[in-house]
Amino acid sequence: MAFETKLSLRQTQKMVMTPMLQEAISLLQLSRLEILQVLRQQVEENPVMEEVMEGTEELEDLPEVKAVAEEPIAESNGEGSAPDIDWESYLQDASDYRPSIQREQIDRFDGESLLTRASSLQDHLLFQLHLTARDPDLLGLGSLIIGELDDNGYLRSSVEELASLAGAAQESVEAALRLVQSFDPTGVGGRDLRECLLIQLRALPERHEVTEAIVTDHLHELERHQLGKIADALGVSLKETQEALTLIASLQPKPGKNFSGEEPRYITPDVHILKIDGRFVVTLNEEGLPRLRISPYYREILSKRGLVPREARDYVEEKMRSALWFIRSIEQRKRTLLKVTESLVKFQMAFLEHGISHLKPLTLREVADDISMHESTVSRVTTNKYVQTPQGLFELKYFFHRGVPSTAGETVSSLKVKDLVRRYLTGEDSHKPLSDQKIVEILARVHGVEIARRTVAKYRGQLKIPSSNQRRQI
Repeated sequence: MAFETKLSLRQTQKMVMTPMLQEAISLLQLSRLEILQVLRQQVEENPVMEEVMEGTEELEDLPEVKAVAEEPIAESNGEGSAPDIDWESYLQDASDYRPSIQREQIDRFDGESLLTRASSLQDHLLFQLHLTARDPDLLGLGSLIIGELDDNGYLRSSVEELASLAGAAQESVEAALRLVQSFDPTGVGGRDLRECLLIQLRALPERHEVTEAIVTDHLHELERHQLGKIADALGVSLKETQEALTLIASLQPKPGKNFSGEEPRYITPDVHILKIDGRFVVTLNEEGLPRLRISPYYREILSKRGLVPREARDYVEEKMRSALWFIRSIEQRKRTLLKVTESLVKFQMAFLEHGISHLKPLTLREVADDISMHESTVSRVTTNKYVQTPQGLFELKYFFHRGVPSTAGETVSSLKVKDLVRRYLTGEDSHKPLSDQKIVEILARVHGVEIARRTVAKYRGQLKIPSSNQRRQI
């Protein structure tokens, strides 16, 4: 078999993702905080771009600057009133325009000393530990135990593991654990729910033997509200069992809950939907976002090419192209977000008027077809974006969900069905709670919604509502 080398020409078409196009696509899915950081970064890195400050006269509106901006970018013959620019001197003297900060001022002003945060559970317990213990070994073991606590105040590591980790005797670790369990909040340091509740019961002024016995041996029956079975096993009356249940309900199953380390999440909407004169109007929220423009100074430099060194001119042209593409991408992002939100208003008009009971099923493809864009573009532009509506603040992704079939031949929003499940479960008789199968029957009979029992169970789990046995009150 002979091999030979030959040349051939083929003409093909393919889509190439240029770096600028990739940047434009990545800007679509950025959140408001992320796009703000990108804008600030671009202003710092690209000298051609500058921020338009509010309350000041824009240089672009001045006659002399406007005339220069309208001139075509072409080679100059050297004639003109613009003086020759000494770029080396300009760059050398650039530092003269920056405010000088003395080293003494930096040392005197410490910005970190002004920062503050809420005290964590570990900080609260370590403070008590150092007030209580003086022995270095006890302090070390106590600090180790406190560091192993989760956000709810539970110790998830065993005594054997802690002893092996610290290289200490198990008796010493248990002594340190008992010390930590005596701290505030009461119940901290428990290794499970049973121990957490027992710590709180034993800290009460009076002893409650029946309640302790229930927590020790009958938590499973208590979870299922089998009070009669508990009363028979302990040989006490149903009234005493009910009183013990009331006491247990007053305890804190998560003693570290009030010291959660999670910071509050503040959401600023990207879009506003307002009802003005009987119709809905979509407006972008541009408050706090800097307005960018091309610096008139650098535009004047490009208009006088013959007076500027070639190296400096090439640098400014490169930065100018990058700035123009970035500003164009930002404007495109705004237009796309506006078009998608206006399409959502068209599809979800009933929801904006009457609430979640009128929310309709919607897919990304339906919106993409409505605004003549690709489905992936709609997906990107609705990621991490929030809209303020007359019904409240929602993520744009909230409006996209599947439908549930009904006997009327229409599809009903899954969010509407979930809301119906929530209403029936929260409004039920606590002595006769509704089972999942009963909810299925009610939805089919009253609303014509046909769903399976496991779907109701899934919605109930998402709503964090326990089963009917756990909700029953004696």
